[in-house]
Amino acid sequence: MSAPAPSTLAIVDAEPLPRQEEVLTDAALAFVAELHRQFTPRRNELLARRGERRAEIARTSTLDFLPETAAVRADDSWKVAPAPAALNDRRVEITGPTDRKMTINALNSGAKVWLADFEDASAPTWENVVLGQLNLTDAYERRIDFTDPKSGKSYALKSADELATVVMRPRGWHLEERHLQRDGVSVPGALVDFGLYFFHNAQRLIDLGKGPYFYLPKTESHLEARLWNDIFVFAQDYVGIPQGTVRATVLIETITAAYEMEEILYELRDHAAGLNAGRWDYLFSIVKNFRDGGAKFVLPDRNAVTMTAPFMRAYTELLVRTCHKRGAHAIGGMAAFIPSRRDAEVNKVAFEKVKADKDREANDGFDGSWVAHPDLVPIALASFDAVLGEKPNQKDRLREDVSVAPGDLIAIDSLDASPTYDGLRNAVAVGIRYIEAWLRGLGAVAIFNLMEDAATAEISRSQIWQWINADVVFENGEHATADLARKVAAEELAAIREEIGEETFTAGKWQQAHDLLLQVSLDQDYADFLTLPAYEQLR
Repeated sequence: MSAPAPSTLAIVDAEPLPRQEEVLTDAALAFVAELHRQFTPRRNELLARRGERRAEIARTSTLDFLPETAAVRADDSWKVAPAPAALNDRRVEITGPTDRKMTINALNSGAKVWLADFEDASAPTWENVVLGQLNLTDAYERRIDFTDPKSGKSYALKSADELATVVMRPRGWHLEERHLQRDGVSVPGALVDFGLYFFHNAQRLIDLGKGPYFYLPKTESHLEARLWNDIFVFAQDYVGIPQGTVRATVLIETITAAYEMEEILYELRDHAAGLNAGRWDYLFSIVKNFRDGGAKFVLPDRNAVTMTAPFMRAYTELLVRTCHKRGAHAIGGMAAFIPSRRDAEVNKVAFEKVKADKDREANDGFDGSWVAHPDLVPIALASFDAVLGEKPNQKDRLREDVSVAPGDLIAIDSLDASPTYDGLRNAVAVGIRYIEAWLRGLGAVAIFNLMEDAATAEISRSQIWQWINADVVFENGEHATADLARKVAAEELAAIREEIGEETFTAGKWQQAHDLLLQVSLDQDYADFLTLPAYEQLR
C-alpha cells in the first residue's frame, strides 16, 4: 500500500459522530484526497458534456447508436472478465440503505446480493454517509447487532454462508459532499463513498472470499464508464490488490446510456459484472432529455408505463442481448411493493403482479432481479429457480432473436395511454411525502404500499413539469397548468395535516417539502436533479 500523504481534506460544518475516527482515518482521507485530485477535473468535464448532449437532443429530438464506436459493437471477439464465484449467481438482489437494522435484515434476507445503497435510497446526511460505512465494516467483522427501541426486537447476523454478497452503490457524479473539502472545493460524493468503502474494505472482502463490488448509478455515457475504470485501476494499485479484483454493475437508467450499453461494458471489461435495468430513473431521463420534444414524448401516468410497454420492452430486451453477447449478467428491475400487515387482499393482488413481473424477466433471459422487501425474495426466487434450476445464470441464452432499431427506444407514443388527473394527484402526493422524509434524512420510504426512493420523486416532479409545459388536457377536461398543480398541492398538504394531526405536521418538514416540489415542478429552468436544490436544504 502506498504511504499516505498527510490528508489535505478538511471536514467542514459537521458535528462529530460516534466512532467516526474509525472511518475518517488520516490514511483513508489521504486516499480520497488523491482520488479527488486526480479524477475530479475529468468528472467536471463529463458533467459539462452532459449539458452539451442534452442541448443536442433538444435541437434534434432524436438519439442514435454512436457512429464513432461502431467498431466496438461490430467486434464479436471481446468479452467482459468472468464473474467471480461470489457474483456468479445473482438471481435475487435486495436493495436498501445502510442503516444498522437494514444492514442486518438485507444480509439475512435470503437474497443472493444486497445492493447497499448510498445513493437514491439514502439521503446524504453526514450521519448516513459516515455511519453507513461503519455499519458495513461492522457487518464484515461480525460485530453488528441491533435492538429496535420501539419493539424491543433484536437483530443479529446469520451464519456467513447464508449472507447476501454486498454490491455497494455510491452517489451519482452530479452530487457533492459538502462536509469534505479541499481548498474550499467539495469532493464529489461518488469519490467519498467509493473511496472510504474501498480503502477500508477491499482487502477485508478478499479475505472473506468476496471482493469490492459496486453498482454505478446514473451513468450517461461510455466516457463516464471509462472514468470509473481508471479509478478502479488506480485504487487497486494504491492499496496493492490485483487488477480486476473490483467488479462493477452499471445501471442503465438513462436514455443516453441505453444507446451505449456495449461501449460501457467495453470500457469496464476487466472490471464489468453486468448491467441493470433501472426503471424509474430511466423514465425520468426520457422526460428530462426530451422534455421539449412535443406531444409524442409525453409520458402517461407512471403506473401506466409498465415493463410491457413497447419502448420499455425494446430497452430490456436489448440489455439482455447485449449482456449475454459479452458474457455479462443482465439484472432486471425493481419490485417495489411493501406488504401490508393489515390487508391480505392487497398483498394477494400485489404478489401476483410481482410474480408475473419476475416470471417475465426470467423467461426473457435476465439472470436476476431486484426486490425492495425481504417478503418478496421467495417470490422472485421461485420465478428464477423455475427457469435456472441449478444453473447460476442463463448467460448462454444469447437472445439473437432480438433486434432493436434506434427509434424503438424512444417510441414513447407507441404506448396507448394518456396522463390523467388522478395521475397528477398521485405525483403530487408521492412527491410531497417523499421529499418530506428525505429532508429528515430518510431516503427509502414506504408510501401507499410501495418503497419509494429519489428516482420516484424525480419522475413525479418531471411528469408534473412535462404535462404543464406540453399543455396536457386531462380526461376531466382540465388543463395541466401551474395553478392547477398549486391547487392540488395545497389540497394534498391540507389532507396530510388532517391525517397526521397538527403536532406531528408541525414537527415535520411538510411545508418545506410542498414548496420544494412546486419549485422543481414549476420553474421554467428545469433542475437537472431534484437532489441538487434539496441537498441545500438537507441539514
